[in-house]
Amino acid sequence: MKPWINKVAAGALGAIVLAGGLTACSTSHTRTAHSAERMAELKGKAVLRISSKFDLNDEQKAKLNVLADKLDAQRVQLTGSGAGTRAELAGLLASERFDRVKAQSLLDEKTRAVQTTGPEVIQAMGDFYDSLQPAQQQKVRERLQGHGQWFDRG
Repeated sequence: MKPWINKVAAGALGAIVLAGGLTACSTSHTRTAHSAERMAELKGKAVLRISSKFDLNDEQKAKLNVLADKLDAQRVQLTGSGAGTRAELAGLLASERFDRVKAQSLLDEKTRAVQTTGPEVIQAMGDFYDSLQPAQQQKVRERLQGHGQWFDRG
């Protein structure tokens, strides 16, 4: 190739790589906690999607909403109002020695949260599942056996 063609080709390749890199870096895929409004929106979408996939009646939808509320309450208790689990774990590793006392405290806190809200979640799940008709229960079992994903696009 001629020298000017080499320079143009190298410049174009550099511009493409630079544009691709800037595009990749500009998208925001941070792992921050969602706001309460965003979580309510996601919960509503999940309930609507599950309701339509299983053809739920009004009573079943109400029980599914109760289950979603209980799961959300448990999520809030588990995640807490602090900086998040990732930041808490980073705090354990911040010094030269692993903070075993703080790690045990963190584990105890999460265990208490599950023990506190767990029975309510189990009760709500049982109420919802028991309200399903046999054909709907079979659909749930099939989903759990891997014949489909809960939030698949199909």
